[in-house]
Amino acid sequence: MTTGSVKLLGVWASPYVNRVEIALKIKSIESEFIQENMLNKSELLLKSNPVYKKIPVLFHDEKPICESLVILQHIDEAWPSGPSILPSDPYDRAIARFWASYIDEKWYPLVVDFTNAEGKEAKAAVLEKMSEGNLLLEEAFIKISKGKSFFGGDRIGYLDIVLGSLLGWVKSIEMMYEMKILDETKMPSLAEWDERFCMDNVVKDIIPQPEKLVEVYRKYINKKKATSN
Repeated sequence: MTTGSVKLLGVWASPYVNRVEIALKIKSIESEFIQENMLNKSELLLKSNPVYKKIPVLFHDEKPICESLVILQHIDEAWPSGPSILPSDPYDRAIARFWASYIDEKWYPLVVDFTNAEGKEAKAAVLEKMSEGNLLLEEAFIKISKGKSFFGGDRIGYLDIVLGSLLGWVKSIEMMYEMKILDETKMPSLAEWDERFCMDNVVKDIIPQPEKLVEVYRKYINKKKATSN
């Protein structure tokens, strides 16, 4: 059984940090949370992740591990006695990694692009691309879940953590722009999954409330403008 100190460097509002928190909770791993300031990055962050200079960073026995997807896989491998996060079947594991990459590299960047798009036409163009991506995720969920509650089957697994960690920010953007990203009329299966995920005891105290994230976002933008002047 793996032992040793576990520390997590991050901020509570980061979905990528939330991923690691969920994985640690699934495995019943006690950890110390170290709060980072992303507007004035600490020496600890810069030394432990000199390539990307991003959170989260997991310290396992004082050894830093960076990038949320890498950290999830490390936790699953380092603590094999707890519930599995990644699928046990090699093919299913590869498929989960494929869709995790799609979510981080293609789908969620479109959500960010929507907030940055200026004008109705630009936002409408991004929304159209998002709708296409949503349908792909709906189809992926139906196929991977095989009629069960989660991507991981009967309980939350790797893909649930990857996509579910983003739901707080997705809903905060829906609130700020008075629109719907996860439209239950177009992606009913994923919308139902969304409700199950957010109500699950493993995550409901970790994923921040959208109202709090809206407040955090506005404060962050104001501070960023102040520091750039």
